[in-house]
Amino acid sequence: MIFGFCLLSSLMAKAQHSVARQWNEVLLEGIRHDLARPTIHARNLFHSSVLMYDAWAVYDPVAEPYFLGMRLHGFACLFTGISVEGDRQAAQEEAISYAAYRLLKHRFANSPGAEESLFLYDSLMDHLGYDRSFIGTDYSMGNPAALGNYLAEQMILYGLQDGSNEAHGYRNRHYRPANAPLIPVLPGNPVLREVNRWQPLALETFVDQGGNLIAADTIDFLSPEWGEVAAFALQEEDLSIYRRNNYDYWVYHDPGAPPHLDTLKGLDDYYKWSFSLVSTWSSHMDTTDGVIWDISPASIGNVQSYPRTEAEMRQFYDLREGGDPGQGYTVNPATGQPYQPQYVRRGDYARVLAEFWADGPDSETPPGHWFTLLNYVNDHPLFEKRLHGEGPVLNELEWDVKAYFAMGGAMHDAAIGAWACKGWYDYLRPISALRYMADRGQSSDPNKPRFNRRGLPLIPGLIEQVDSNDVLVGPSNIHWGKIKVKAWMGPDSITDPADDMAGVGWILAENWWPYQRPTFVTPPFAGYLSGHSTFSRAAAEIMTLLTGDPYFPGGMGEFHAPKNQFLVFEEGPSEDIVLQWAKYTDASDQCSLSRIWGGIHPPVDDIPGRIMGEVIAKDAYSFALSYFSGEQGQAGTERNLLQAYPNPVPSQQDCLVQNNFSEALSIQLLNLNGEVVYQEMVPANTNARQFLIPMRHLSRGLYLLRIDGATKQWAQLVVKQ
Repeated sequence: MIFGFCLLSSLMAKAQHSVARQWNEVLLEGIRHDLARPTIHARNLFHSSVLMYDAWAVYDPVAEPYFLGMRLHGFACLFTGISVEGDRQAAQEEAISYAAYRLLKHRFANSPGAEESLFLYDSLMDHLGYDRSFIGTDYSMGNPAALGNYLAEQMILYGLQDGSNEAHGYRNRHYRPANAPLIPVLPGNPVLREVNRWQPLALETFVDQGGNLIAADTIDFLSPEWGEVAAFALQEEDLSIYRRNNYDYWVYHDPGAPPHLDTLKGLDDYYKWSFSLVSTWSSHMDTTDGVIWDISPASIGNVQSYPRTEAEMRQFYDLREGGDPGQGYTVNPATGQPYQPQYVRRGDYARVLAEFWADGPDSETPPGHWFTLLNYVNDHPLFEKRLHGEGPVLNELEWDVKAYFAMGGAMHDAAIGAWACKGWYDYLRPISALRYMADRGQSSDPNKPRFNRRGLPLIPGLIEQVDSNDVLVGPSNIHWGKIKVKAWMGPDSITDPADDMAGVGWILAENWWPYQRPTFVTPPFAGYLSGHSTFSRAAAEIMTLLTGDPYFPGGMGEFHAPKNQFLVFEEGPSEDIVLQWAKYTDASDQCSLSRIWGGIHPPVDDIPGRIMGEVIAKDAYSFALSYFSGEQGQAGTERNLLQAYPNPVPSQQDCLVQNNFSEALSIQLLNLNGEVVYQEMVPANTNARQFLIPMRHLSRGLYLLRIDGATKQWAQLVVKQ
């Protein structure tokens, strides 16, 4: 439990941290010790942020709660009010702590790192001086602890009906992969049949980006149906619904399909350019090629516009040299002085970038990563906590709950937006595409051997064919005419990652490997569009809007990667590297490029994610502001069409349910574990819309009543002694 004591000691040493910040920190630590699931942790960050914001807002004379007393997506969180007397902030802190504690204990109970995480949550409650044994939810007498417990209880119930399938471990309900698994340790890709669709991997050992060993030969697609999860600020007008294999995929802010190979749309060359660029950028992982870059804001960042067409995409990304057309900055606006150049090897910069933004191992996933950057900004001595840079300086608690609420909402919607596209478009990853095209041959010259229109394009010095004099030709010229690429040599060239560096050289393209660990290779979900690009651009926009300034405090954000200590995949970097960003969007753009250098995404995955992230963030921030100002009120709340009597219901008595629906219904009663304890189907046009639910077999506790038809409604039932 040493890590728990260390983190708590760090929190205690910084007395200025609010309780909201402390609960956010322990949540991030819990994510680091859980499975690496960006969608699920974006949801955890959002739901915890909602609870902390509502527990603060209910005591505030202006702000409006988002969940408490509202009806969201068919779920009513009933609230009769609470007295506001005495120390208002103390009540807010107590309600926040109980709400966060109960939710995190529930969400991380089955985590691989549950022992460490639950200990940490208990320890923080003890440190704050709260009684962990108090579980009451009757807030009617003004008890903030009871209010916090009630809020968490309601959020737990809400999470059982929000479309995430939490009750069944977030399992996929409909999606099935179109392709057989690729075995990366074997050459080529002989099993890819649907050349534009995602392909799972078959690994002898799979370690996710949280550092967890997963006991499965083939890893399922994470969250392909996430478009159905109840969102924050996404609206019906943002939604398109598409059908495949008798299932409707919900897609928000639909960017349209990525380029496909072998279609009638004439996009074969675009597809091949996009994936071959990932291969050519792999050659940049070389610290001996003599290429030196200034990676300071004087030369990097400040992208002026983003491409929308194929021609603009080809101009935006430098296929041979790497990077984007960011023109840098003349001066630091905070100091009025030029940015100090930082000249480093491109091979070190590309590798550090790839690993820093990869969020693994033992990281907090991409949405959590941006919460750490938000906290980094919050701690900067030059930063003033004024909402969008205006008005009075907010106290630590008010700033944190508002900032986390806006950021959490944006990260949650970004996860829904990105993964909705991933599920519907089901686009393959570079390792699948590059190896498949390599198996076909070359597509540049019909007069050269192994010509195939589905093959890789030849690029002198980067993608070529093996000739009879080549060291790669093998015995009896077995590899003659095959495609070779200049690329990172891969994990087979590394015995000990702490001491060895694979380097860059010519390899057979059928053996191409992304710059990743051999126990990971590539994320277990489709590529298009990039989650990293979507999360990062959304977060950068939120931080710009929150602070009222596009620049990091002091005009500079930094991360230090020490020589031969930072890299995990292999030894390095060969010198100290300091990642630097002038603007939040510069950090976002770096993150996007890192996924190409890491071999995870082609350019066509990247830009649509950046564009979507910006739109999502602006909507999320505007929506959050309406609650901060109290202008949201009861707008958009739904009329409760479902009633249950009595409630609470005494044990050994049935419950009468009444509603005024006319369509066929499914009635279910679920316990807090999400298990269905009662179920009945009611046909349409039933004369009496009243039903008795037998409760005699149920133990004391809280249950969730679900009425599922053309209209969905929910209610809570309490069984008492």
